[in-house]
Amino acid sequence: MSLSEKFIVLPFKRVRGNLAPGEMRQASNSASAERIATAMADRFVGVAAYAVMVDMETGDMSNPRVLCHFGETADIAA
Repeated sequence: MSLSEKFIVLPFKRVRGNLAPGEMRQASNSASAERIATAMADRFVGVAAYAVMVDMETGDMSNPRVLCHFGETADIAA
């Protein structure tokens, strides 16, 4: 198992009254993820930037750590 830390930004939107994740964007580092999340905050119900550990062999993500969030977001670890 080869783990690597990656940085992602996940917007959230309302779909039929429920909170749903939008299209995930990857960032090159934590500062970049926070800048992207800040820029997206006005266009979505919520946005969060995360640091996640990715198994490079399987693509599985684990141990999400919130870097910043705006508005309504869901727990992606659940």
